[in-house]
Amino acid sequence: MATLPDAVLFACNLNRVRSPVAAALLRQRLGARVFVDSCGLKPADSVDPFAAAVMAEVGLDLSGHQPKGFDELEDDSFDLVISLTPEAHHRAGELGRGRAVELEYWPIYDPTLEVGSREQRLTAFRNLRAELGRRLDARFPALQGFGG
Repeated sequence: MATLPDAVLFACNLNRVRSPVAAALLRQRLGARVFVDSCGLKPADSVDPFAAAVMAEVGLDLSGHQPKGFDELEDDSFDLVISLTPEAHHRAGELGRGRAVELEYWPIYDPTLEVGSREQRLTAFRNLRAELGRRLDARFPALQGFGG
């Protein structure tokens, strides 16, 4: 099995959709073996209801997620920071300056930009969940089939 990082941070703009979804999916795969957190540049007041709904479909509860910013992280000593927006990637570079931290940028579509019916919007959020799952499986190939 490949070596896992000790701590992973997912970062996006508002910490209400992409980064909390990615963090929840990785926690589902890893359990307590790795510390996983998420943050945003300008945190929103709450998680997006569509994000919470599509995560509930796979048994993950985002209702307790409280968005937070980089400055609100309890610890900033991450081994891997995965940015999901260009703006967050820039900020992650500042966080990693002078440290042994691996930085990755995963350009991920913002499903909140989707317009249309409720079902069309939910489909965009399901596509986000699936894309992040594929990327996690590719990034951590030893996890495929482990932990759900």
